[in-house]
Amino acid sequence: MTQLDTPSGPDVALLRRPARVRLAWLLVVVAVLVAVMLASVAFGSRIVGFDDITAAFGGANDTLDQAAVVKRIPRTILAVLVGAALGLSGAVMQGVTRNPLADPGILGVNMGAMLAIAVAMTTIGLSTATQYIWVAIAGAAVATVFVYGVGSLGRGGATPLKIALAGAATSAALASLVVAVVLPRGDVAENFQSWQVGGVGGASWESIGNVLPFLIAGLVICLLCARPLNSLALGDDLAAGLGERVALIRATAALGAVVLCGAATAIAGPIAFVGLIVPHMCRLLVGLDHRWLLPFATLTGAVLLTFADVIGRVVNRPDEIEAGIITALIGAPFFISIVRRQKVREL
Repeated sequence: MTQLDTPSGPDVALLRRPARVRLAWLLVVVAVLVAVMLASVAFGSRIVGFDDITAAFGGANDTLDQAAVVKRIPRTILAVLVGAALGLSGAVMQGVTRNPLADPGILGVNMGAMLAIAVAMTTIGLSTATQYIWVAIAGAAVATVFVYGVGSLGRGGATPLKIALAGAATSAALASLVVAVVLPRGDVAENFQSWQVGGVGGASWESIGNVLPFLIAGLVICLLCARPLNSLALGDDLAAGLGERVALIRATAALGAVVLCGAATAIAGPIAFVGLIVPHMCRLLVGLDHRWLLPFATLTGAVLLTFADVIGRVVNRPDEIEAGIITALIGAPFFISIVRRQKVREL
């Protein structure tokens, strides 16, 4: 591990947590998730009382408040699923690259999915989120391979700093290509821009059903890589000495993260910073062990995005601010603080 991502002695002691502390935090995170899910169905352009919420969960749809709850339920479920996918994919990417600044947005994965969807919209006329899934996953995969390939060039191979720089440069280049592809097509620009902001306002049970198999597949792949990621954190040479197939671990874990990120981007748009913030928060709670970190990142990502969606509906009623804007407002200062704390000594 490099100086960029290796905690100092006191930090290591801080990040070790006994099982009882981890279980206590697990209960706290689950309780907070339940609370924000209830807030998600209760708050919006209309504030719904507890009686109407329970009646709507029982199948009632007789009043405007109950109808509002019925409409908000799939939105809440989608926010939980997308947040969980982004939180988990961010934790896995940081483990694969051994880079605390790794994030699906920073490494160009989101932008690769966005460019693929932009090309598909302008060339073959894709128009719904459920049609974007395979295209988004393919674009995310190509961007991931490209960034890792560029970051592997030169002396020292794929260092964390080189991968982060390659991801930032690739994201900037792909963003320009997105504009070049969409700008001449006024007939698709409005639809693309509404998707590009990032949010879960267009949720439906059909769209959830279409994306759910991909999210489950990505979740299973990532969780199965938890123990090998612990070995990878020790360094490639030591992991290989322990009998791990380093290249296979990286490829498999990255595949799971790409599937999660691509599917989440297809259904909700490119939502930034969730995958960056959540793993750092979870390491402070449960430590560095990926067997604990990955499940916690999944739950905490769900909490963060659902909370951001609720905030976006409350602060500007009766209008909404998309969750992607809220996460960017939260994530940008957090990212700056990480960079300042790490001091990027390798530069």
